[in-house]
Parts: sequence; C-alpha cells; structure tokens
Amino acid sequence: MKKNIILFVVGVALSLNACKVSSQSKKTPQQEKNIEQKVDSVLALMTLEEKIGQMIQYNGSWDVTGPATGTTNEKKLQRLKNGLVGSMLNVVSVKSTREAQRLTMENSRLKIPLIFGYDVIHGYKTMFPVPLGETASWDMILAEKTAAAAARETAASGVHWTFAPMMDISRDARWGRIMEGAGEDPFLNAEIAVARVKGFQGSDLASEKTIAACAKHFAGYGFAEAGRDYNTVNIGVHELHNTILPPFKAVAKAGVATFMNSFNEIDGVPATSSSYLQRELLKDGWDWDGFIVSDWGSISEMIPHGIARNKKEAALLAIKGGSDMDMEGGAYESSLESLVEEGKISETLLDDSVRRILRVKFQLGLFDDPYKYCDESFEETELYSEENQDLALEAAKKSIVLLKNENEILPIKNSVKSIAVIGPLADDKDSPLGNWRAQAEANSAVSVLEGIKTHAAKNVQINYAEGVKLSTGERSFLKPLSLNNTDKSGFEQAINLAKSSDLVVLVVGEDAYQTGEGRSQTDIGFLGLQDELMAEIKKVNPNIVMVLMNGRPMDLTWSDANFPAILETWLLGSQHGNAVAEVLFGKYNPSGKLPVSFPRNVGQEPLYYNQKSTGRPNANAEVTYSHYTDSDRDALFPFGFGLSYTNFEYGNIQLSKNKFSASEEIKASVEVKNTGDVAGEEVVQLYIRDLFASITRPIKELKGFEKISLKAGESKTVSFKIDAELLSYFGRDKKWVTDPGKFQLFIGGDSVDLQQIEFEYE
Repeated sequence: MKKNIILFVVGVALSLNACKVSSQSKKTPQQEKNIEQKVDSVLALMTLEEKIGQMIQYNGSWDVTGPATGTTNEKKLQRLKNGLVGSMLNVVSVKSTREAQRLTMENSRLKIPLIFGYDVIHGYKTMFPVPLGETASWDMILAEKTAAAAARETAASGVHWTFAPMMDISRDARWGRIMEGAGEDPFLNAEIAVARVKGFQGSDLASEKTIAACAKHFAGYGFAEAGRDYNTVNIGVHELHNTILPPFKAVAKAGVATFMNSFNEIDGVPATSSSYLQRELLKDGWDWDGFIVSDWGSISEMIPHGIARNKKEAALLAIKGGSDMDMEGGAYESSLESLVEEGKISETLLDDSVRRILRVKFQLGLFDDPYKYCDESFEETELYSEENQDLALEAAKKSIVLLKNENEILPIKNSVKSIAVIGPLADDKDSPLGNWRAQAEANSAVSVLEGIKTHAAKNVQINYAEGVKLSTGERSFLKPLSLNNTDKSGFEQAINLAKSSDLVVLVVGEDAYQTGEGRSQTDIGFLGLQDELMAEIKKVNPNIVMVLMNGRPMDLTWSDANFPAILETWLLGSQHGNAVAEVLFGKYNPSGKLPVSFPRNVGQEPLYYNQKSTGRPNANAEVTYSHYTDSDRDALFPFGFGLSYTNFEYGNIQLSKNKFSASEEIKASVEVKNTGDVAGEEVVQLYIRDLFASITRPIKELKGFEKISLKAGESKTVSFKIDAELLSYFGRDKKWVTDPGKFQLFIGGDSVDLQQIEFEYE
C-alpha cells in the first residue's frame, strides 16, 4: 500500500487548465501512412473498455489545481495496471514517470504507453519571464529558444507534454490569467504562439528533447465578463473569427499536437461541448488531426452550468462536441460505456478520439520505447544548467520595458554614490518565479537587491529597507493571498534611508500570487500599503526610479505624475534581479515594447488599441460623443510602447505602388535611424486600417513587425509585404474576404506614434 501512495503523491501541483498541441514533426507521406496503419492495428485490438481508458487522464498528486473528483488512489492504481488510463498529469521526475509507466506496461493487456502532461508555462526548473512579459521582447527567436529549453528540462524529467502555450486574447487587466498569454493583439499572439510551439515540439516530436505542446484555451476564455475568471463570455461570430481564433488557427496549421478546450461558455454553449468549435472548425474546417483534452473537470462542470443533469449527460454532450480526453472529470470513466450500450452514441465516435490520442503517442515515439524519456543522466545535467540560466538572463533583459525616463535619470550615473533600494518586492526571491512555476524551487530567483549589489560599482553604497510587507501568511497556488493593510512599522526606516541617499530604487507592484488562475481583481492599483509608502518616499527624495514587478497592466497614473523613471519588469524568472540591474546601470539598453495597453484607471477596462470607431467618435462642444466625463479615453501607455536609452527617427513611408489587385502585392518601406549616442534595438511596427468594409473594422490592426539592432548613427531600411491575404477578414457573409477600396497604412515605434500613407486594393 505504501508504494501505491508514493505513486500518487509525486509531482508538484501546479496544473489546472492544461492544454495540448500537435506534432511539429515533418514526416514523409510514407511515415505518416505507417503511423496511421499502426494506429489502426492497435485500435482493432482494443475492447470498448480499453478505448474509453485512453480517453481518461488522472492527476498523479493530491496537491491538485482543481476540485477533487473523489477517485481513490487505489482505484487509479488498478486502472493503470489494467491499461484503462491514457494519460497522467502532475507526475514528474524520471523515477516517478518510469514507475507509473512500468505499472501499465508490465500489467496491461495491450501495453499502450501513458502520456505524461504538466503545466510548463514559462519554464520547468529554470524560470523564464511570465508569457506576457516575454511577449514584451517582441523577439520570436527568443520565444522559440526559451520554449525549447523548457522542453528539454521537461523531457529530462520524464514528461512528454506541456499544457502551453496559452493564446487567449486578453484585453482586461482585471483577469488574473492575462499574465499567462501574449496580450491583446491577435497578430502578435499568433506569432509568439507559433514560435513557442516550434520551440516545444522542435523539428521532430519523436526526439527525447522535445515535448508535445497544447493550444489553450479553445476558445474565448480571455473575454470573461468583468475580467472574472471562469465567467460567461458574450461575443459575436465576427469577434470570434477576427479576434479570438486567429492564433489557434495559426498553431493548428503549424502542427500543434493537442488542443485544450476552455471553461467558459460562448452564447449559451460551454466550449467543452461546442461541436462548432471542436468539430466543425478545428477538426474538419482546419483539417487538424491531433486530440483535444478538456480543462480540469470542465466536462463535469457542465452540471453547474445548467445544461447537464449529471455526469452521464455531461459526457454525452462532451463527446458529441468533440472533447477527446477527460482531464480529472470522472465523466467519461463513469458514463461512456453505458452511453454506447444504450445506443446514445456510436462506438465509432469513440474510435475517432482514441485514434487521435494513439496518433500523438506514436508521433512521440512512445510505442517504440515507452521509457525513452527516462534518462536519469540527462535529468541530472539538463535541469537548471548554466546554459539555461544564461538564456533566462537574456530573456529577462529583453522583456523589460522602459516606460518613463525624465531627464535621463537612467541609466544610473557615475555621480550617484548612494542608492536606497526600498520596497516590499526589492529583496523578494520568490515572486519573480511567477504563479505557474512548475518545479522551480521557492525563493530561488535573483532578487532586485541582489542584482544591484552585484552590478553596482564598488564605490557605490547600497542600502536596503523593505518599507512595508505586501502580504502576510501562507502564499500558495490555491489559497487566497492575505495582504498587509495595517502594519507600517517599516516606514520610518525606509523614509530615513531615502532621505539620506542620492537615488531611490523603489521596487513595488504585485506578489506572484496576485496574478494567475483565480486571481481576478477589481483594483489594478498598488494593493496593501504600497501607495502610502510611495507617497512618503516621494516627500523626502524626488530622485526615484520605480521598478515595477507585476503580471498584469496596472494603474500607474499617480506614479507617472510623481516619479521621473518607471521600469516595467514583469515577473522575469530565475535571473530577474540580474536583468533589472543590467538595465539600471546601462549594461543593457532596454528594448521591450508593451504587448498590452496600460489604462489610466480600472474604469477603462477592457482597454485595447485596436478598437472600432463609433458613430460619434470625435469631440464637439457638447457631451454627445464617445468619451468619459472624468478621464481621457486613451491609454496611459499604449500597446507597442517602450523607450530606449537612445532615440530612433523614422523617415517617410515609401510604397512600391499605390494600387494593387488580388494577384499582386506591394512593399512598404521606411528608413529608421539611431540618432542617439548608444546602440539600441527598435521594434518597427506595421498597422493597417480598412476604411470601408462589409462590417465595422478596427481603427488600426497590427499586421507586421521587425526587431532591428542599430549602432549609434546607423540607419536601416525596413520593408513589409502587403497582399490580399494580409488585408482579409471574416465578413458579413461569414467568409474570409478582402474588400476593394482604400486602406491606411501606418509604420512606427508604437500603436500611436506612427507615419501614415494610403493605398488602394482593386
């Protein structure tokens, strides 16, 4: 019995809402044919009970990320031995995965290997920036490299499959999971999602150093009403196709091995049972051949949704809708067999799901060697390697966004001889790891204080005061975070230190457990007593650099008005403090650009740059136009924005021609010059507006970007190709179309500061 318990307590529980992706392997037609023949051969040998078993995923730890299902460990163990489990999640380490695989391979009739899944969201042991932060790099090569490194660490620990990337469009800063995605724009989301899938899956899914990816959450999860997690989603078909689905379609085309459906409903239908999404669009329309896993218990959650009376009805809706695997829901296990026997569903419906699951297992090479991911020597050398730490540092530096730099207070000058490092997050070695931290060791990140001490000149005095504690009590994935709203005992020390120092580096923002799943907030300001601390520090020393640590856009209106410099650092992972310090001292010139709009206040949410024009867009002498009476309607810091320690000058846009047709394309070019004194990187961004269409269209949409590096005084011409496909949209007739007519084209360094020209599509 002791052995049984050990099996099911392995792994750290950081899973909920997992996702999959399809194989990136470029197999020949003959190889694909061979896999299909093998799948058919195995399927022909399977009993109904064994088929259903492949459609069941069990959690391997009591430390779960969702509600418990009640299935006992003893029952799970017996089903493993009988070959009636297709997948396990939260079983990690070579030792643990080998033991679980052995139980199945040595005892089951058909010896179909398990596939092990885990939430590897932004690293496994080595932590990279949270996905929203890494997206701020606008560096797709980097995103592919960090995903590949995470895949190697994951594979080295015996795990075959990650529930990432998340590609939910996120336009509401109140939603806690905004930190897990790539922000508000469909084009940028699609680009980084494809890069991460390529990184996870590589060129060969059968390699021992790659893992299957999962596209989640399908679909609309990021549009939850009021930014409240798991909430209702109300969107139209045009919003669905033009905004939400493009990243998913892109990764389906790129060969993502698996998908995960979402908790939410759309127009009254839970995504878990949506045949329109899962069958009509994904499997049939996009001709995608991977499998779909439910989110944690989402099949059974159709009961509280009010469309299923019990698990049996939920299972019926889910399998008809296209859900292939039930993650810790207990619905397929308890109900599919009787549904087939009663004639409510055909066994061939199950065959399609099982075929898809077996196909991914063959693509991973698990039938050739079920223990191929069980190399303890690889596990020992790959985890937290020096190479991975170097990459973590590179990713962290490139993800930092300089939001404000009045009077060029940054980089810190040689004349500064004393620095006060103040704030509840200044010496925090845990929050930089983020919420979804997989197997990262608690308090293993480099803190900002440590980084500053390492990189400051020897003659600079570094002093530290916490000032105030941000949270109290237990911090964990599942438990609510208790904030400190009473204890100001550290104020005096911090104030005195600020008063006596040349410069204050004020490190504030959010605890790691303020963002992530189930961490929605109505207040996106500085919680706890941080506002009071900041005001007191400002009274005694105006030379303040705010270092912001956070997983969502925050209300920075007061900070912007009172601090000369603001550095957006997100939650940067293992090398957080070193990356921040290199930017502060000018060893690295910041190049990040915002992947989300930062509001002036929470009342603007949801806020995004690519809004549509109303019938009354402009100001007049009266109040009857689209605006707020108490606030500007634009962003405080817009999408695509980010400063540098140098300056970039954009020339006029040049078009290869002003008109083109469906069989042609045009080229838009612009010269960008570094007019400053130091080398730097710039993200050149292309936006387009369709002036007249069959449905209302956004005032501008990102359609391309290129990150360039320029030495001081150097110029470079950047060019973009525009064709009919780039201009297309899902129109009134429910088809993708490109309307003839006039378009505006914009190029610049963010979504507001842009050069403009017009062209015509005939």
